[in-house]
Amino acid sequence: MSARIDPITLEILWTRLTSLVDEAAATFVRTSFSTLVREANDFAVVLMDKDGRNIAQSSQSIPSFICTMPVTTRHYIAAFGREGMVEGDAFLTNDPWLGTGHLNDASMAMPIFRNGAVIGFAGVVSHLPDIGGRLRSPGNKNIFEEGLQIPPIRFLRAGEVDETLVAMIRRNVRVPDQTMGDLWAQAASCRHLGERLTTLLEETGVDFDGFADDVVNRTEAAMRSAIAEVPDGTYRYTIENDGPAAMPGGIIRIACAVTVAGDEITVDYTGSSDQVALSINTVMNYTFAYSAYALKSIFAPWIPNAEGSFLPLTITAPEGSILNPRHPASTGARGMMGHLLPPAIFGALAQVIPEKVQAAPGSPSNSFQISNAGTGDPWVLIGFVGAGQGASAERDGTAAISFPSNLSNSPIEAIESLSPFQVIRRDIRRGSGGVGGRRGGDGIALEMRLRGDEPATASVIMNRTRSEAPGLNGGDAGALALLQVNGETVDSADHQTLLPGDTLLIASGGGGGFGVA
Repeated sequence: MSARIDPITLEILWTRLTSLVDEAAATFVRTSFSTLVREANDFAVVLMDKDGRNIAQSSQSIPSFICTMPVTTRHYIAAFGREGMVEGDAFLTNDPWLGTGHLNDASMAMPIFRNGAVIGFAGVVSHLPDIGGRLRSPGNKNIFEEGLQIPPIRFLRAGEVDETLVAMIRRNVRVPDQTMGDLWAQAASCRHLGERLTTLLEETGVDFDGFADDVVNRTEAAMRSAIAEVPDGTYRYTIENDGPAAMPGGIIRIACAVTVAGDEITVDYTGSSDQVALSINTVMNYTFAYSAYALKSIFAPWIPNAEGSFLPLTITAPEGSILNPRHPASTGARGMMGHLLPPAIFGALAQVIPEKVQAAPGSPSNSFQISNAGTGDPWVLIGFVGAGQGASAERDGTAAISFPSNLSNSPIEAIESLSPFQVIRRDIRRGSGGVGGRRGGDGIALEMRLRGDEPATASVIMNRTRSEAPGLNGGDAGALALLQVNGETVDSADHQTLLPGDTLLIASGGGGGFGVA
């Protein structure tokens, strides 16, 4: 089949490819060990061409992983060379600057061969159940506190396991069976995607290089066309958000300038706060991901998450800032800042396209990680708590969702079956959304009690405990988030020691309202 494919055939083939990627994602879910994959959907499966360009991404992917797996794969190509790869190789890293921005995410890629040559890569990125170190917390001061660092390395060599690497990972994590189980599931998913792609190419005779070029070119053209409809100009918005109480100065500043020039957009974060000795720093890959997510949601949400969709976008932040930190900055709670980037971009573009944006969400990046602190068999509980979505010109914000991510609220059944916690209540915080012409969504309250006779250590990552989610275009702010132990307010930057009988309350904030009521 010729390199230039007609649009109808291209759409059929792209739909089939997406279904293959979703099949591989289903394989990952079925074979994984952790609730992070099965319940929270904290992963992405990506099909790339031989140069590491994103061609198709699983439907359930979260914004954190937009464009990160291709970047990581290009690092693998640079480090190992395509000519040095063989069938059955699998490459692995959790380097924040080469991957998704924190050590907890493992990025694995496997080359796909046809007729003895690399024609593409299958990749899976997923949040691991544990990576050692201190529990993930905003209070961690540098990356060495945060766990095991895995540089780009061969996880499999021609299908053979690196037993030394496996032994090192198992020795450094609290739940080795779950952690290694998820890594083996990643490898199974990559292998499945590679096999299904080669079968499709044999059936159709498609030249994959030409197909990849067409996907990239067409998605780029569509994105540029959508951008070109917006008037040229530079639009600015600033978020000043109370950081963790332990942070010197106490205020985080995100300065956002969105410049539209023809069919291209630049987002510049000059003027944002410097990096800090807390784990809320956001590396450029993550800064790009959440900026690109916001822009694509505004301009062309119907376009596939392929490489071309993001080529018209340029995202910059000063090196050494909280949105582009230098090693060895801690980054484990990077969502606390990264999830504020869409509201910053929405706020800037509200000046020119208010009908396409929405107010800030109530409490982005709410998650908890809890482990036993005694001498019994180690266990780790990781979960997520949604919040109120910001309202838009057309509709009220949705209650109790994970926006601007799309992680699922942790099921009560999973919490109680995997840990000694009893869930006392999980309910909507009625009226916590900001008032406006359209109301912000309500937050959610999760309260649970530690049972048994062993203490536990809890780390909760949450935002909006001291700065409400602002409204847009005259809408009111949402209610503050709350974090309490036994009814007493505590700071999310601190690890909390829970004794048997203690209660933990995580109450997320409401989203901002939109327009005047």
